[in-house]
Amino acid sequence: MLSIAIFSIISHHVPLWRHDPVRTQTDVYRTVRKNSKNMGQKEQEGELVSNRRAGYDYEILDKYEAGMVLSGTEIKSLRNHGGSLQDSYVVIDGGEVFLKNASIAPYKFGNVFNHAERRDRKLLLHRGEIDKIKRTTERKGLTIIPLAIYLKRGRAKVRIATARGKRRYDKREAIKRREQQRTVARMLKR
Repeated sequence: MLSIAIFSIISHHVPLWRHDPVRTQTDVYRTVRKNSKNMGQKEQEGELVSNRRAGYDYEILDKYEAGMVLSGTEIKSLRNHGGSLQDSYVVIDGGEVFLKNASIAPYKFGNVFNHAERRDRKLLLHRGEIDKIKRTTERKGLTIIPLAIYLKRGRAKVRIATARGKRRYDKREAIKRREQQRTVARMLKR
């Protein structure tokens, strides 16, 4: 509807296709419609909240993208980077996937309809993905952790992963390996 209004404003007095014999009325209409799609949207793609300790505490195996069921004040708070994935985890219960213990700060301009900070949030995955995750976690003794919350085409998504917990000596080896790589990189720079 907006694109028709813009088209009528542009072609109010003299239609563009009359001046340019190559362009037709439909070409002008397509151009206006294509440009008006992104008029009201800001480019806010990117990571809003990340779980930086996940890579340190867990060995990440498979990653999945899940949609998130949120209320209005929750998405507004997330857009202001008001969230935390620390100590949060994912559970499959009755064929549905839930994000537990994730903190989304109350929206500061919210009123009595503001959300609870640490409520369980439903995640949206395909049935095949849910079954595959459930099989791998039951069989191999893995856990499901959230890695990040981000926006994709204006929708909140959660990147989750099946992971195996690292033991203390695994962490030490990873730190040692990282330090060795840094020293080698320093030597090569000289």
